[in-house]
Amino acid sequence: MQGILIVDKPTDWTSFDVIAKLRGILGTRKLGHSGTLDPMATGVLPVFCGGASKAVDLQLDHTKAYRAVLRLGQRTDTGDVTGTVLETAPVTAGEQELLAVLPQFLGPRMQTPPMYSAVKINGQPLYKLAREGKTVERKARPIEILDIRYEGSPAENEYALTVKCSKGTYIRVLLEEIAEAMGQKGTMSALRRVAAGVYSEADAHTLEEIQAAKDAGPEALQALMLPVESVFASLPLLVADERVEQHLYNGCPTSRYSAADGRYRVRNAGGQFLGLANVVNGVLKVEKLFVERN
Repeated sequence: MQGILIVDKPTDWTSFDVIAKLRGILGTRKLGHSGTLDPMATGVLPVFCGGASKAVDLQLDHTKAYRAVLRLGQRTDTGDVTGTVLETAPVTAGEQELLAVLPQFLGPRMQTPPMYSAVKINGQPLYKLAREGKTVERKARPIEILDIRYEGSPAENEYALTVKCSKGTYIRVLLEEIAEAMGQKGTMSALRRVAAGVYSEADAHTLEEIQAAKDAGPEALQALMLPVESVFASLPLLVADERVEQHLYNGCPTSRYSAADGRYRVRNAGGQFLGLANVVNGVLKVEKLFVERN
């Protein structure tokens, strides 16, 4: 069983809970996931199964997209409604003020990770320190907000936003900053990831759907998997003949290779995805294989 399974993570599950459940369904411990989601969050969680787990750290597209809801009038210790309310304040701003401040959040910026996060300092996850009532200094990190749009008000003093952003962006922190720019206290009341890299909600399956496919048999389960090659779809394709294919398996460079310098996804003459390779000064070298050696 090899491929990428896009899970629609349910609320109140950690990303690790999902992996633990899938280990039972898929019968393997060889799983990796891309982009941890908070327990309260739902949505797109790519899980790399079997040999595809080697692709987790090779992804080309790390952008994420979210639907989030900002609730004005309170601030919590976690930055979302699952936390303890630290402060409340009258709501004196609304849609007009929100629309006025949103443009200032577009583009590159620095963001300080929240205490309730999986970021490690001296080997200790921040959330463990936060649960002990401790606060430590955190370094701001560069992020980028690629797009941010107002999507309406689902309830009084609540405002829905869609955000497309770089890897490592904390939406909870972003919403608090937006509220602050409005002169308000704010926290996140809902979060759903609608895209992670090249994968979207349209690719996602619930755990119930995955279990049903498991019960239907291996073919039904494999049918839910996306090919590992999908991670590298933006790279140019190189088709290797049999001689070059064997060179790739053996880790041998192929000289005088007639292709432009660059990074490629490689298939064999039969159309099977082999892996990644680089051409430098006319020499083709393997980077990573995703097939068993012939």
